[in-house]
Amino acid sequence: MPLSVTCSISAIVMASVLEHRRQYLRLMRQFTLDTGFFTVTDIQTAAAIPRSTAQDWVNRLVQEGCVFVKDEKRGRSAARYAAISAMPASTCRRIFTTVDGEHVEIFHDCMSGACAAFCGFHHMLAGGALTRVERDGTLLRECGRVGCHKIPIGLSPLPAVGVAGIEHAGDFIVQHIRCIGGPAYSLTDMMARAEGVTRVEPSHTKNIVEGRVWTRALTHVTIGLDDTDSKEGGATFALALALLTYVTRIKGVLPISHHVVMLNQDVPEKTAGNSASYIEVAAPPAHIELLIEKTRRFVADEALSPNWGIAIRTGICMPPGLRDYGRLVREEVTSRVVAQTTAERFGITLAGGNGVIGALGAVALARLPHEVLLDPGRGIP
Repeated sequence: MPLSVTCSISAIVMASVLEHRRQYLRLMRQFTLDTGFFTVTDIQTAAAIPRSTAQDWVNRLVQEGCVFVKDEKRGRSAARYAAISAMPASTCRRIFTTVDGEHVEIFHDCMSGACAAFCGFHHMLAGGALTRVERDGTLLRECGRVGCHKIPIGLSPLPAVGVAGIEHAGDFIVQHIRCIGGPAYSLTDMMARAEGVTRVEPSHTKNIVEGRVWTRALTHVTIGLDDTDSKEGGATFALALALLTYVTRIKGVLPISHHVVMLNQDVPEKTAGNSASYIEVAAPPAHIELLIEKTRRFVADEALSPNWGIAIRTGICMPPGLRDYGRLVREEVTSRVVAQTTAERFGITLAGGNGVIGALGAVALARLPHEVLLDPGRGIP
């Protein structure tokens, strides 16, 4: 056979292979978009090809990195696969939730501050189950209550995405999200890949996409630190950051934030500006005791002052009486006895020396804006 004919046949065969590849990959991406996964049987049925052919193509595209195994085969349950787009696997790094009775906080850590701002703007515009939306860089922090609401979703001036409802289902929090356009792509293609998300259940109604996003119902933990440094060196803020890194190595514990709090500047024992720190984490309820013990050991080992103190509080809602203690440590010189009495009243764990006074103060002032936390002359709202 002449070389030119051989080359022509090879080109035709190659074109056919590429066309089949495009066809099957398009099918796989559509299944992934609609349901979040596909099986070999799905491709076999949709393409009307033998099962062995469908399996061969799935295996080939897995090897090429266009498809990944989402769930291995278990017993009679078929293996589940998902197609990988050329787009980023997910702009959503982490999505997780903390719960305190009917109150829920949703944390969404994004790759982009612009994307976080977009979602925050539209979520607040939609209202629904959310009562407050805040953004700190790429972290979107949203407060809401359990319940369902009707929210209008559409093109501008309507919101493009909103949280219509929040459900507490056993050990999980379920967000009911309605969206259109780009947010719909995020819901169907990206959110399931975020750390903290256990599953996403999307559905389509014309051009509106609705979805149930499942995350674990975690406990919100605030940890205050003070008097961990000395005149020879060290800094409480640095130890707080080190503690945040350390405790989030515990399985299931996720970092939220670190804050510096300025306290009463007239305290004679201060090493410099009399600042304390607090960190926030989300933890599985079963790991709270372990978290407390590891925190106590770490600070005891790393603090440069024998007066170190920590205060550990669980929960989202800030009791008004606890905020009063925050005002006290801003305006007056108080005692360890007052700190201990206050901690017992609000179920807060204290450990260490006189540093518990400022550590509890940091916890009592948590959730206030940075400009209030850093300016001891500002009033406490």
